[in-house]
Amino acid sequence: MSDLKQTPLHALHVALGAKMVPFAGYDMPVQFPLGVMKEHLHTRTKAGLFDVSHMGQVIVRGATYEAAAMGLETLIPVDVLGLGENRQRYGFFTNEDGGIEDDLMLANRGNHVFVVVNAACKDADIAHMKSALAPDVVVTEITDRALLALQGPAAETVLATLDLRAADMRFMDVATLDLNGVDAWVSRSGYTGEDGYEISVPMDSAEPLARALLDHPDVEPIGLGARDSLRLEAGLCLYGHDIDDTTTPVEAGLTWAIQKVRRVGDDRAGGFPGADQILHQIEDGVTRKRVGLLPEGRAPMREGVPLFDAEDSEEPIGTITSGSFGPTVGGPVAMGYVPTEYAKTGTTLYGELRGKRMPVTVAKLPFTPANFKR
Repeated sequence: MSDLKQTPLHALHVALGAKMVPFAGYDMPVQFPLGVMKEHLHTRTKAGLFDVSHMGQVIVRGATYEAAAMGLETLIPVDVLGLGENRQRYGFFTNEDGGIEDDLMLANRGNHVFVVVNAACKDADIAHMKSALAPDVVVTEITDRALLALQGPAAETVLATLDLRAADMRFMDVATLDLNGVDAWVSRSGYTGEDGYEISVPMDSAEPLARALLDHPDVEPIGLGARDSLRLEAGLCLYGHDIDDTTTPVEAGLTWAIQKVRRVGDDRAGGFPGADQILHQIEDGVTRKRVGLLPEGRAPMREGVPLFDAEDSEEPIGTITSGSFGPTVGGPVAMGYVPTEYAKTGTTLYGELRGKRMPVTVAKLPFTPANFKR
């Protein structure tokens, strides 16, 4: 008998004919009968519904929002205190060497911070927050709610059929909407590069809501396969692959997520793990960088493929961390780390695939322009 956990939508996935695979300790749909390629393109042109209930939902509460925010700022190099009410922000936990322990989303909900963390890291993240923030700040994992993502250019039209207020939200807004008769915690965000929403609802309401959304002719169920190719085309990092506890935010090209107030010379500079290393890198640069890569031909170059500066070089200079076929791009796409001197757009490198060196061109990220509603 499998010891994999199941999300509240597991029975629906099976009924819809999903191919299920183990992922972060859960039995998750990798694809539906439509297939990864068509699921990807459908999300880019209409709307796809994803089950992301495996991710961790956490409430961080202090005597005031400010107390919770100031606590989190000791763990995260992000301006939590200055985040507007009902607004959301991307961030990451760092370690003493400046490495990324996990990336996350956090929202100001007035009297608390709502945090969403990755499935594979959630137990460690919650333990980390509890040990570092107690007793003044209380960290509570939400275990009775599911999390869905509705992504794609038709997402606004679809969700507005259930609550018109969905259309008034802009990118990174957070609101409580009435969806299918239940209070849903909704953010206008996602991880595909498309417009869309992430929707937290009580567990027993998840399947009825999912079915209501899937009843719309523009919505198809989407699995992990297309979720991965969509986020890769959008130039978005996958934790444990493109970022981990050995990569810093500056190396990863995530400096934009560290607001000015947390940097050298400003009011709340530093004060988070690895601050010396990260702030030094922001000021003085790094020796390696995450870059986009376009392999020549049709064969994808996947994670672990070594990169060389010449066809006959003996030692690799870098490694691919994510790679697949990009259906929107119409060819293989990848990301990886290379020394800074090789990170310029247009640089030709070589990936070793099945014993052969094939040309790879350093490319600007994202591969597919973002389609957020600003």
